Amino acid sequence: MKAPEPLGGPRPTSRDVARAVGVSQATVSLVLGDKWRGRVSERTAGLVRDTARELGYRPNLAARNLRLGRTRTALLVVPALTNEFFARVYTGAAGVAARHGFGVVLYPSPEGVGPAKDPFASARAALDGVIASSMATGALTAFRGTDLPLVMLDSDPADPGSAVQVNLDMADGVRQVTDHLLGLGHRRFAHLASAVPSWTFDVRAKALAARLGGRPDITVRTVPAPLDVAGAREAAERALTAPGPRPTALVCDDDIVAAGACKAVRRLGLRVPEDVSVTGFDDLALATALEPELTTVGLPAERVGERGMEALLAVLDGRTPDSADLPVTLRVRGSTAPPPQD
Repeated sequence: MKAPEPLGGPRPTSRDVARAVGVSQATVSLVLGDKWRGRVSERTAGLVRDTARELGYRPNLAARNLRLGRTRTALLVVPALTNEFFARVYTGAAGVAARHGFGVVLYPSPEGVGPAKDPFASARAALDGVIASSMATGALTAFRGTDLPLVMLDSDPADPGSAVQVNLDMADGVRQVTDHLLGLGHRRFAHLASAVPSWTFDVRAKALAARLGGRPDITVRTVPAPLDVAGAREAAERALTAPGPRPTALVCDDDIVAAGACKAVRRLGLRVPEDVSVTGFDDLALATALEPELTTVGLPAERVGERGMEALLAVLDGRTPDSADLPVTLRVRGSTAPPPQD
């Protein structure tokens, strides 16, 4: 194999890679375009990739994009840039995109309620598709009515405007939380429900009502809570000081809400979990920074982003994306315990 040309010399071409490996240029294009499976052996594909890397060959993406009529750019719309969950979704999507020669542009839509503004003068010309995470149904009007594929993450499966949905089994996460608390002996619950209108939070509320409703030995008090620590603390204080027997378990729609709930418990002179158990949702880094550490539902955020990008690539290639819900896992930690004896 010839050594790479020195800096400033001619750039290696696909023909150089093909000659070095002893294959055709078409084979090089298939491998570097990630379309080799079933056409080229795994050994040959590995040789092509290794040789291209050693020669310093980089495909002329601009020319290839002109041929394909694509910009190889996806837009990921999220409710907030500061939330760890959406950062992890982006990490997963960007990893898959990079392996397929795509870029991902991250764009926030306020609160996920929107409506999101079109971030480009012409979205149709600037993008190959849109991935939207945890967005309200009406938040993406800027992209409706275009020919852009739309993949919705953690959103209503009944929404007719998206090409495909990638969802987590949120209802099962709520069932895992409630079964854990019921098993500990809790019968008086307060649900700190997100005040943000969203399909994902509606699913959690319905699952909680289905699991706990209709039982004469169980009470559930629902209190709306903002998705910030201070607002959640005030909501938790209202839930714990309302007339009637005090709840022994606070079921929170989000780990940030749970952090506010833990502060409320302490401000009222109570203890977590001896007097009040607290659960969250998401398993953010915050969950293990709290003391005691938070019992919460772990969501595979990076896998959500990966599946979203994989789904968009499948739609662009005319394939059927995987539609199965992603499983979630209860992380039992120190913030839950049996209720106190009355």
